[in-house]
Amino acid sequence: MKKRMICGWLATLLVATTLLSGCGAKEAEAPQEVQESAKVEETPAAEDHSDKIASGSETIEAVEVVEDGMVPVTADQLVDGTYDIEVASSSEMFHIETATLTVADGKMTCDMTMGGTGYLYLYMGTGEEAVAATENDYVNFEEDSEGAHHFVVPVASLDSAIDCAAFSKKKEKWYERQLCFRADSLPLEAFAEGMYDTVASLGVEDGEYLVDVTLTGGSGKASVDNPAYMWVADGKATVSLVWSSPNYDYMVVGGEKYLPVNADGNAQFDIPVAAFNYRMPVTADTTAMSTPHEIAYHITLDGDSIKEIQ
Repeated sequence: MKKRMICGWLATLLVATTLLSGCGAKEAEAPQEVQESAKVEETPAAEDHSDKIASGSETIEAVEVVEDGMVPVTADQLVDGTYDIEVASSSEMFHIETATLTVADGKMTCDMTMGGTGYLYLYMGTGEEAVAATENDYVNFEEDSEGAHHFVVPVASLDSAIDCAAFSKKKEKWYERQLCFRADSLPLEAFAEGMYDTVASLGVEDGEYLVDVTLTGGSGKASVDNPAYMWVADGKATVSLVWSSPNYDYMVVGGEKYLPVNADGNAQFDIPVAAFNYRMPVTADTTAMSTPHEIAYHITLDGDSIKEIQ
């Protein structure tokens, strides 16, 4: 009897101890749950920057700044120096009058003279990045003696789309643009040796040849005969371009004006070859419109396609 009482007492004691241990564990866990809840409450909401970046009806439709066939050109592919350069903008509201590219120590910068004075500063990135940046990261304008605004910006590469956010003085908002610093507007001597193929580098001797030619630019309706006739004399190449129309009365290549070499049929011009596998900028004047009109094109001669005429 006494033995049963002792066993019952021990069992009761064991149950009580277990219950107390369980309650203790739950009480110990409670602070952790409170801490986790507090962490969730402390997470800040993402800041809304939409009121600081122009959008919708505040902007105009953007245009593409990179053309087919463009390949990025970096500072190491250029000769150190200062060159006039054309800069394409995705917005006509961000008009660049003139620009000067400086290449030095493996880096490029561009001094852009603006067509107006409506922007306080630039940021080379997106609007969101501009809002998140500090004023020390912004590019401030410099005013010249004629009152024009200049921005000197870093250039990562030519012939590529570079994000640029411009802060409007009047609207007090960031306007997102894209810029393309055009390599084809640089003189051929700006490019490092070996960048493009020449008669000498290809080992092309004096003689007559056929070469594949690609024409880009304009409305896309014009074309030239392909392949084109080319001859090399005294180590210099000349290509004969025959257009798909008789209505071209002159061409401008490398600043020189060239007239047609034929009187009848489609216009034919003999022009010097600056380099092969190079998007050579040319201008052709057409008389097909009500008034003569100069059109910008690019001619690319494929150095790997050169075949001697037997």
